[in-house]
Amino acid sequence: MKASRLAAAALAGPAVLVLSAPAFAHVSVQPEGTAAKGGYAVVDFKVPNERDNASTTKLEVTFPADHPLASVMPQPMNGWKIEVTKSKLDKPLEVHGRKISEAVTKVTWTADGKGIEPGYFQKFPLSMGALPEDTDQLVFKAIQTYSNKEVVRWIEVPQKGQEEPDTPAPVLQLAAASDDGHGHGTSAEDTADDAKPAAQSTAADTSKSGSDTTARVLGIIGIVVGAAGVAYGVLAGRRRTAA
Repeated sequence: MKASRLAAAALAGPAVLVLSAPAFAHVSVQPEGTAAKGGYAVVDFKVPNERDNASTTKLEVTFPADHPLASVMPQPMNGWKIEVTKSKLDKPLEVHGRKISEAVTKVTWTADGKGIEPGYFQKFPLSMGALPEDTDQLVFKAIQTYSNKEVVRWIEVPQKGQEEPDTPAPVLQLAAASDDGHGHGTSAEDTADDAKPAAQSTAADTSKSGSDTTARVLGIIGIVVGAAGVAYGVLAGRRRTAA
């Protein structure tokens, strides 16, 4: 009896693992680098295909209404149509001295090809900011649609001290603001500004190198002329002695 029970448990073990595995594969969000409070960041929504008989053909991500973001820009993706939905804000935001009266409330990706096939995942990148300074996280509710019309709603908000829900919403953890109070990502202007000192330094180094080379050449010429003078003096002295 014991042997048969052990054998049954051994056979059931892998089945339990297989059945429970999909619970770990859910829509999630992670920053590319650091998502600092008050700054801008590029984040990726990672969407795995949990089905073996259907493809993921649509993803809808809803933005938190309590922390609206003034700037949200998706990256173009082959095989996907992207729609950005904006709504008017009850209270306008002030960003860099400008008042923003509307913000992005939802981004939708719809496959115009095969979508995410079984056994694969896809990342959906977004550039967003300025990130709020009065919270440690942002919760994005997501809806995943399959080619067989099945819909999975990743909208349950995880709670501290509790087990993860069956269909948790993607949560973006925010890092502390940088020393200057901002967490801006690298921009074209930043790159240009960084390049200026390097270019100036290179020009200065080149000028210095040219000056050093000139000085060395003149020094060598001086040495050669001096040596020639000494040799001439020695020869002249010998001629006088011989005479």
